[in-house]
Formats: sequence, structure tokens, C-alpha cells
Amino acid sequence: MDPKSIPDGGPAFPPMHDPDTHASGMTLRDYFAAKVIPEFLELCGSYATAAKEAYAVADAMLAARE
Repeated sequence: MDPKSIPDGGPAFPPMHDPDTHASGMTLRDYFAAKVIPEFLELCGSYATAAKEAYAVADAMLAARE
């Protein structure tokens, strides 16, 4: 799947100073994945598998928001 076609939820932390800034920072999808990845690092045998699982959870969390 093309990464550009995956919904990312927009910025996790919207800019506070200048809303016209081009620095979007971390997406909500990245934030969700970062929150769950510590659990997957303990359970999975590799970083790649842990990352895939963390993003699968993040995608499910974004879908649940719709």
C-alpha cells in the first residue's frame, strides 16, 4: 500500500504559534504507534515486526475515530 494513501489523522500536536507554518511534526498515526510500540518490542522478535504491529494498532485506532 502506498504510504501516502494511509490516513494519518493530521498533526498530533497542532502548531501553537503560527498556523501557517509548514512544519507539521508528528502525525496522529505516528503518535498512536509510538504509544503502543513498547509493548510490541517486548512481545515481538524483531524491531520490524514490532513496528508493523504498532502501526496496525494505530490504523485501527484511527479507523475507530471515524
